[in-house]
Formats: sequence, structure tokens, C-alpha cells
Amino acid sequence: MITVENVSKSFPFHGNRVAALRDVSVDVQAGSLFGVVGPSGSGKSTLARCIALQERPDRGVVRLDGLNTATLDGKRLREIRRQLGVVGTKPELIAERTIAGNIASPLEQLGVDGPQRRSRVGSLLDLVGLTARAAQKPEELTDGQLRRVAVAKALAAGPAVLLADDPTAGVAAEEAGAVLAVLDRARAELGVTVVVTTPDADVVRRVCDDVAVLDNGAIVERGTVLDLISTPDSWTAQAVLPSIETSRAQSAKYDRSVDVVLIGFASVGALLPEAASRFDVELATIGGGLTRIGDTPIARFRLGVRGERADAALSWISDRGAHVSQPVRGPQSVVAA
Repeated sequence: MITVENVSKSFPFHGNRVAALRDVSVDVQAGSLFGVVGPSGSGKSTLARCIALQERPDRGVVRLDGLNTATLDGKRLREIRRQLGVVGTKPELIAERTIAGNIASPLEQLGVDGPQRRSRVGSLLDLVGLTARAAQKPEELTDGQLRRVAVAKALAAGPAVLLADDPTAGVAAEEAGAVLAVLDRARAELGVTVVVTTPDADVVRRVCDDVAVLDNGAIVERGTVLDLISTPDSWTAQAVLPSIETSRAQSAKYDRSVDVVLIGFASVGALLPEAASRFDVELATIGGGLTRIGDTPIARFRLGVRGERADAALSWISDRGAHVSQPVRGPQSVVAA
């Protein structure tokens, strides 16, 4: 488990100190895939470097499984750093070496013998889906493939934690999914705790269990992704849920309209039809759509509601885990007829 306690960090700039992190506290559960998300300059990379023990906080503590890393130096610090794999925004690969050779280089530095080294490299090539590319050089691979090689190299020494700083930066959209899938496989198959920094909410939607949202160096939101999307005005909900646009003419056909967030197979597939039948009301989808958070289906719909027992139907839906709210009227939620 990673515990960040009240961490602050600043850097010199033109004779002054500029705060990169302001009293940041987060808990990263062992074996989770944790997202640190926010705009450029929000402090994401600085937090990742503090967790990776590449930067020391000005104040506060980073604990790894309860160990206060501020007390470490010399040999002990180097030992703990080997438990932390780091993937930067630019893969650090040796151009003259093959893909297999690049992945093997950390094992060579540790003195791992040939048979063990080859076995480990083979397993990692399979993990990242690049076995067929083992003998190629970095210049022959795409940006997405290079990022996957960098992940394999960072995993070579068997770290307990993998930190990936903006892993899809500069990667074509059609390849980004493969990079994220590799991070998810590292967590699922190797038991590695993965911390991802990103400005991209789609990364959060696709692979993260938990998230901390940073803005101007401070945590403005944190929790599980599924909990946060249940709050419609949260950053996470606004960023990852389907947008809603309806015309006034559509809404005017019904007694009123409401927004509803449904989480899970049962809710998305059956809750609204069952409520409509049970209470003899009309619940018509007039906006929104479907998405997935990891493997979990999620819906955000705007419903046109008609019927005498509408309040009872909406209460029944809410009691079964859906989040029901009145739509916010404005240019982002209602378009002209």
C-alpha cells in the first residue's frame, strides 16, 4: 500500500518558490490501478516522482507498506527504489539493442543468469504482446509499441509498484488501448500496484479503479471511479459519462425530465422498463448514452417522464442504486429546437 501524507513540494523559479504540490494526501491500495488526473501543470508528474522516490517532498511523508521513505538513504534507498518500476513519457530504450535486449538490460545489471533472463524476457514479451518483435530494433516499432516495451522493461526486475507517467501521450488513439491493456494485465497477472498519471479522462474510464483529481497542486476530488460518477456534478462524472443534449421540443412532450445514472448490467438493462411497468408510467430516453467503466456498463440518460405515479417510480429507481437528479438547464444540456 502507498500512503501519501500531507505532501508539499515546490521548486525555485526566477528567485521565488513555485508550489507544485500543496498538502496532498492519497492512499493507493495494493494491487489497484490508481489514476492521478488533471490538466498540464497540476502536479501529477511531481507526485509520481515523489512516490517513485525520485524527489523528496518539502513537507509530508510517502510511506510504502508503512515504511517512512523519508528516513531512507544510501544502500537502503537504492534497494527500495528497485521495488518501484517507472515508465516516463518518453521510453528510454537503447537504439542499438533489440527489443528483447532492451527488456533484458535491467536483469543484466542485477546479474541474473542467462537462462533466467531469457525466461523472464519471454514472459514479459508475451505480457505486452510483442513476442514477434523481439529481434527488432526500437526504430522499427510504432510509438504505442515502444511504450509497451518501456512497460516491459520497467517490469523486468519484478517491482511491486509500477508508475506510468502519462502512458498514452503521443500515442495514436488506435494504439492507446493496447498500452492501457498492458498496464491492466500487469496489475491482474503480476499483482503489481499501478499508478498512472494522465490528463485524459478516457484513461480513467478504461482502466482505473480509484482516482485522485489534481488542480493547481491540490487534490480536489478522490475516491473510487464508480462512487464518483454517482455524483453528477463531480469532475469525474462530467469527464467520463456520456454527454446529454436534448431540445426544448423533446422535453416539452413530457410532464418533466430527469437525469439518471445507472451502474451495472442489471440496472442498465432492466431497471427502467421494470419501473415503467410496475408504476404504469412512461420513462422515455430523450438524451444521453452508454459507456463502460472498466468492464462495468454505465448509462447516463435524460428521461422524459409522464404518469400519475412518476414520483413513486423515480423513488423506486433511486432506492435500487440509480442516481436521479433534475437536469441543469443551460447551453450544455439543452439545445434549441
